[in-house]
Amino acid sequence: MAQKEDNLKDIISHAKEYGFVFPSSEIYDGLSATYDYGQLGSELKNNIKQYWWKSMVQMHENIVGIDAAIFMHPSVWKASGHVDAFNDPLIDNKDSKKRYRADVLIEDHIEKYRAKINKDVAKGLKRFGDDFNKEEFLKTNPNVLRNQAKIDEIEARMKETLTNEDLEGVYNLIMDLGIACPVSGSKNWTEVRQFNLMFSTELGSVSGESAKIYLRPETAQGIFVNFLNVQKSGRMKIPFGIAQIGKAFRNEIVARQFIFRMREFEQMEMQFFVRPGEEMKWYEYWKDQRINWHKKIGLGEENYRFHDHVKLAHYANAAADIEFNFPMGFKELEGIHSRTDFDLKQHQEHSGKKLQYFDPEINENYVPYVVETSIGLDRMFLAVLSSSYKTEQLENGSERSVLSLPAALAPYKVAVMPLTRKDGLPEKAREILASLKFDFNCQYDEKDSPGKRYRRQDAIGTPYCVMVDHQTLEDNTVTIRDRDTMLQERVSIQELNALIGEKVSMKNLLM
Repeated sequence: MAQKEDNLKDIISHAKEYGFVFPSSEIYDGLSATYDYGQLGSELKNNIKQYWWKSMVQMHENIVGIDAAIFMHPSVWKASGHVDAFNDPLIDNKDSKKRYRADVLIEDHIEKYRAKINKDVAKGLKRFGDDFNKEEFLKTNPNVLRNQAKIDEIEARMKETLTNEDLEGVYNLIMDLGIACPVSGSKNWTEVRQFNLMFSTELGSVSGESAKIYLRPETAQGIFVNFLNVQKSGRMKIPFGIAQIGKAFRNEIVARQFIFRMREFEQMEMQFFVRPGEEMKWYEYWKDQRINWHKKIGLGEENYRFHDHVKLAHYANAAADIEFNFPMGFKELEGIHSRTDFDLKQHQEHSGKKLQYFDPEINENYVPYVVETSIGLDRMFLAVLSSSYKTEQLENGSERSVLSLPAALAPYKVAVMPLTRKDGLPEKAREILASLKFDFNCQYDEKDSPGKRYRRQDAIGTPYCVMVDHQTLEDNTVTIRDRDTMLQERVSIQELNALIGEKVSMKNLLM
């Protein structure tokens, strides 16, 4: 884990050096757990958004998108349960003065047993090779069974205590497991307390309880309160979905691990409205759809896993996370939840407005059930960045840092370079750039030697480099270099657009 954490430090350093992510307000010594996306980071982020939006909205006839306001009527958050129940169980270590989420401490402890199981599986695979039966091994190996029993026991206690909001029980579980502070190594803990995560502010010029509103802690409620508006104006028939990308705000006490957990972050959410009784069918459908969306990017199928929730949120009857193997280990990347009819019924009750759908197929009015997919855009950004970053030893003994970003997501698709700054080569390179920039985000690069320029483009993840040399002036051909293979080939200028487009098109991810 230490090596992976060092890798995170390298990624943070690389992200700042090349203009992907900067500490916010850095000239004033920064602001904790807030970051600014730089010139390349904003491009990568927008490309991730575009991939999600196209796959979710453009590729589905029955899903549409909205952009709801960040400020909402305070009754929205009373109805949704956020005012009364949007809490994290927190615990402090008296020696390190560090604060932790109690449930995360327990989950990290459980992860140690999972690591032991994975170690035993790796040993079995090494010993038996192709004859190794992993499924049978997990069912019969004594060490695996013993560690799995411990996991099951801890998860059962955690579910019971968290569901019942038994904070003393959560504390006792931490003490019984002998969980120590990762910083101080001591087990000198305070009691567990609940902490509400919503930011509040005042609306208008008059201070007072009546003017108190909240920064939205999630984008989902903006979809729910617009359910009827969208359904009627768009003549939508169930099942249908409403998608949204937007900022959300949570007063995270334990905000850490770079952009993984921040107080201001961006979500990509889709709420899918279905007939009551059909929610589990659609829940499984969207689990399958979403994991396939992730795998198409090519970050490695072994880096994903599903994790079913031990404690269900008050609105859910089923919930699972898609976890990704970040530099900090497997952590939540996306949630798929069956939210039942909780949200629409709550808003119906608090607003006094009917939020129902008349289903002509069964001739019945009902409040639809909802299946939610919710992904953190910043976490998706970190997943792409961390899995793409690598340092490679080359045959000549030198080293290169390369971002093997999925080509469709790369900030720049192609860099155009003149071999020298004379003999009409810059002018020819500019001419080629002008013909490419209608279809691709391009960069012009003429400073330093060709080798240094190639390294610079590798470091920011540009899939293609086009070198314009003296032969170009003679026969209208250029050298095109592939980032991943570093192979170069001579092609006609007329071929460039089609050749680059074939590799970098978003269509490759949507098919």
